[in-house]
Amino acid sequence: MAFVFNIPFRGNVKLKRVMERVKADVKLHGYWKCANVMAIDRMGYTDHGPTHVKIVANLALRLLRILAEKQVTPSVVKDYGLSVEDAEVVVVLGSIFHDLGMVVTRNDHEKYSVLLALEFIERCLDSVYSEEELAVMCSEVLHVIVAHEQPNKPLTVEAGIVSIADALDMEAGRARIPFKAGKIDIHAVSALSIEKIEILEDDEKPITIKIRMSNSAGVFQIDELLKPRILSSGLQEYIHVVAEITGEKERKIIDKFEI
Repeated sequence: MAFVFNIPFRGNVKLKRVMERVKADVKLHGYWKCANVMAIDRMGYTDHGPTHVKIVANLALRLLRILAEKQVTPSVVKDYGLSVEDAEVVVVLGSIFHDLGMVVTRNDHEKYSVLLALEFIERCLDSVYSEEELAVMCSEVLHVIVAHEQPNKPLTVEAGIVSIADALDMEAGRARIPFKAGKIDIHAVSALSIEKIEILEDDEKPITIKIRMSNSAGVFQIDELLKPRILSSGLQEYIHVVAEITGEKERKIIDKFEI
């Protein structure tokens, strides 16, 4: 069965070639299956496999493209003279491989992700980049992977973007704060309260992240995970978060929560 992974290429030929290799890599798909066996079946957590990484990759790509259009320079452009298109490859591959270490364990999974991902990164980038560029691109993707999880601090624009995108995959119970399935606690209630997330261009700040909640408990997910990710990303000056409760059924404790 063909592996479906829709990415808006927008004429980025390098990204298209890289994604063709991702889609065809049977061993990688097997690892994603193993990551979900570990996360879902053995630990009772939310998924960390192909669905999660597809969502993160698309969110990261949208964040990067808005920031680039607003004249925020990606780190591979600033430090190595590469292009925005190369930065797109970095954030997409960083998103794709950031949770690969879940096949080993949850604790320190970002470190295992780095060890496991290098083989796949080199395979995806081979012949797309020169030897020198390949070293740069591998280095940048590996930093994105390890820096998505605290206490590791993102030191590049691309790493900050993927860290935030990872936290944004929390619609309809897809919490990035793990909680046990079937257990009723603040983690579960807050996760199920997040209904919709939109990434919008803004005039005041480049990006507004709009979050719709069915219940004010959703603030827990935002305050405990998304807020620290934004504050440590180096991108906080470019991002405005607005979370609002939809509907009238809940007795509202708050009307709006902003970062």
